[in-house]
Amino acid sequence: MEENGGGNLFELFCGMIEAFDPCMDDYLYVFDVQNDQYYISKKAMKRFALPSFQFTHVLDTHRKFVYEEDVEMLEADLEKVMSGEKLEHNLTYRWMSVDGEPIWINCRGRIIIGADGKPQFLVGCINEVGTKPIADNVSGLLESFAIKDAWNQQHNTMTNGFVLRIGIDNFKTINEKLGVEYGDFIIHEVANCILDCIHEGQKVFRVVADEFLIIDTAGGTAKDAKALYRKVRSGIDHLIRRDNYKAFFTISGGVISGEMLGQVDYNELLKYTQFALSEAKARGKNQVYYFQVEDYEKFLRRRKILVELRKAVSNDFEGFDVFFQPIITRGGKDLYAAESLLRFWTSEKETVSPAEFIPILEESGLIIPVGKWVLHRALEMCVKCREKRPDFKVSVNLSYIQILKSNFFKDVTEALEQYKLRPDSLIIELTESGYVENSPVVRKLWEQLKDRGVLIAIDDFGTGYSSLGMLSQSPADMMPDIIKLDRGFTVKALNNNYEYQLMNQIIQLIHSVDLKVCVEGVETMEELTEIERLSADCIQGYYYGKPCEKQAFYKDFVEK
Repeated sequence: MEENGGGNLFELFCGMIEAFDPCMDDYLYVFDVQNDQYYISKKAMKRFALPSFQFTHVLDTHRKFVYEEDVEMLEADLEKVMSGEKLEHNLTYRWMSVDGEPIWINCRGRIIIGADGKPQFLVGCINEVGTKPIADNVSGLLESFAIKDAWNQQHNTMTNGFVLRIGIDNFKTINEKLGVEYGDFIIHEVANCILDCIHEGQKVFRVVADEFLIIDTAGGTAKDAKALYRKVRSGIDHLIRRDNYKAFFTISGGVISGEMLGQVDYNELLKYTQFALSEAKARGKNQVYYFQVEDYEKFLRRRKILVELRKAVSNDFEGFDVFFQPIITRGGKDLYAAESLLRFWTSEKETVSPAEFIPILEESGLIIPVGKWVLHRALEMCVKCREKRPDFKVSVNLSYIQILKSNFFKDVTEALEQYKLRPDSLIIELTESGYVENSPVVRKLWEQLKDRGVLIAIDDFGTGYSSLGMLSQSPADMMPDIIKLDRGFTVKALNNNYEYQLMNQIIQLIHSVDLKVCVEGVETMEELTEIERLSADCIQGYYYGKPCEKQAFYKDFVEK
């Protein structure tokens, strides 16, 4: 155990559990969230298939004695508790006995916040509830295992009807600002509101802290589900007014309906309704979403890729590679630079498109460590290439997430020093949308890079004609060094004389303020001939070379 304040407090909780254990039928426990360690009444080992009364790797260890069908539900709830999304744990599910039989237990606990403002301890008790459905003390509704009983009894015969999962939006904020007791009051009142709205043939259950499940076996349609959602939402609005707007909140809903209900088992029911509710919240909250198989498959695909990406990052970026595409000076005279392009293969050697995995990297925050890794691989390549071509440069794409959530300038500075490279050997590419954003954090990084001597390129320029106004209105210190004209713009210019003349004028404008122009997406000799007439400084595209791994790039473009 740790010798810090958190460790001492954990030991204190353990001592209290030992002291109260002989005089209680329930099983007291403490979960040290920050240090990932768990302690429970020793007598629990006589009843349940626990590896020990004290263990680490808490979530992984629970999988060994929690009933298999209940693991996912438990982990989903604990993740919310551990992240601080909710401050209480109250779940009825099953633990395996020492004889290998599932036993229904109710596990309750409260979060204790540490000095850093993050969840530090979950302290509570576990009691056996047998096989008889019980209602939780807050909402008065039957809980999760009662849902399973109800579903198993009737879903096989369902050819219509619906299931509506309702969640309170931003419930965590209510608990944080107004206290847990008031949060319990809201849960209770929302439950009553839902009960007032349902009719015969509909049952309502509490799933987790702020979520409810309504099962309709009376033949209701998707339209009826939406009408019920609106009715509940109207009741919530009345509750808020009645409480003098002490708390203002909304609800979201996810719906499964129709013939598929008869084919959905209990675990699938929870998964699908959770997905549907999450989609409603992701799309702006205060709305209802209808489950679509295609959307769910996309979700599973994204989740699978995210798992693979996390695994790759933790395994020293195994599965990632950096490819390089040449940027050639006008007339094919010389190699000016290379753009670094990230590639990814899953552990099953499946190629994943950058258009698919990069947004996932950005949403998850993994773009920060991966982006730093790409920077180092690019500069390593630059060092090697400059041995033969002293003026060679390498470009690296920069995500807006990296600007917002990392010290990218520090990363660049340290990397340049590590590889002993001149700052102007590195080009940082920022998309036009990021340039237009021009927020204080973008401006600060921009100024730092410019002062350091790092070159800046605007990528995807020309995706909107606002580009011209943006460029003309930018102050001198926010001017890039290179403008990269987007492939889409190039194609338009090659197929339409008006667009071609417009592109010519844009290039002249860019040159008039002493900036370089790189035309992207040139793929054929005919395209090259037309683009060369426009006096662009550099050309990038498949005509000169596709992105390739570093050895091939060096052989084909540096050594020759």
